[in-house]
Amino acid sequence: MGRDLKLTCFSCGVTNRLPAGKMEAGPKCGTCGARLADGRVHELDFRDMQSAIRHDGLPLLVDFWAPWCGPCRAMAPEFSKAAETLRGKVRFAKVDTQRNPDATVHYNIRGIPQLILFDRGREVARLSGARPAAQIAAFVRDHASLPA
Repeated sequence: MGRDLKLTCFSCGVTNRLPAGKMEAGPKCGTCGARLADGRVHELDFRDMQSAIRHDGLPLLVDFWAPWCGPCRAMAPEFSKAAETLRGKVRFAKVDTQRNPDATVHYNIRGIPQLILFDRGREVARLSGARPAAQIAAFVRDHASLPA
């Protein structure tokens, strides 16, 4: 694989370029040293999410949620399991709709939890409601172009 990937660091916001074949090695940010594809769910604000959507070479699955939402809290462990399952192939993030109302308006979020999958800079699919990890992972596999 001769192509490079760009990944936005969820800790410092810097866009990193790395060889696509090095994802298994656990790449780190060249600026702050944070892991770039660690299989964890990262809390993002609207600005950082927009940057990742525009620049990242891996698909990004975003969970729009709120702390007062029971189904959102119930799905959180399942979302984390799906993130671990797809580590190195997809990045997972959460956006708190209460703290980021601009994201809610921009993406026309009518109910939560709402999962939106972004790939190559655009929205490719949505999934509403709380789901188990296996359904979340299957949703991503069905709609994203995943690296081999």
